[in-house]
Amino acid sequence: MIKTLLIWLFLFMNLIADYKEGKEIFQNKCSSCHENYIDINIIKENFFDKNNKLLNLKAPTVNMLAYEIMDSSKKIGDETDPEMREIEIQSFLKSYLENPDRFNSICDEHILKYYDVKKSMKLSDDEYNNLAIFFMEYKKHLTIKDTTANTLASTNESEILKKAKKENKLIMVYVNSKTCHYCKTMNKEVLGLEDVQTQINKNYLFIKIDVDETALPFDLKKVYKQITPTFFVLSKEGTYLKQYPGAWVKSDFLEILKENVK
Repeated sequence: MIKTLLIWLFLFMNLIADYKEGKEIFQNKCSSCHENYIDINIIKENFFDKNNKLLNLKAPTVNMLAYEIMDSSKKIGDETDPEMREIEIQSFLKSYLENPDRFNSICDEHILKYYDVKKSMKLSDDEYNNLAIFFMEYKKHLTIKDTTANTLASTNESEILKKAKKENKLIMVYVNSKTCHYCKTMNKEVLGLEDVQTQINKNYLFIKIDVDETALPFDLKKVYKQITPTFFVLSKEGTYLKQYPGAWVKSDFLEILKENVK
């Protein structure tokens, strides 16, 4: 009995380690194209109501990928045979990443037209294996820390104010651009970190704006210094309080979050 428990514990710990390694691989090698978690209702609105004008996604988000692999009509493998399923997912990832083919995609065919043509990339066998486990375990590990849960994709001012007042939160407007190198660095090294997202969620309603495609809300254009990234802080009533132009390291950004909270 004890031997069986030890074996089970060993396998469980290995699975956790593989998930973490797979997550790290995704963040380091995939997140430049694939956004972090976005609420499925916002995704539906983006594609089916707004023709991708809301989020301007060029590739599926991480939760969209996990869903397509594990739960969609095109899901890979048999959920009753996880060992074989892991092998099949690993095989699919290797095949698709090294030889991208839209006709071999598991993504919803109705939204494929919005995505950029994927470039070929190669990983090691261990990386494919860990990435497969990451997608298989993604839903189990998904918590509020895995997402900026209070991010609001809409720029409708009345909607933003209503939500900010209801949750009694400050408003942070993150001005970025897809062509901005420093924005991508901040997304990956600061904003994508779970502890940073947790601190944002405590006191802020987070609004992400691509300045090349979307007008700034709350008349922020008047004070915007034309620098990306820039972080604006507003009261829950929408009153401009302060702005922070430029990229920030984690420690400095956490101080920014603290200094605006009374």
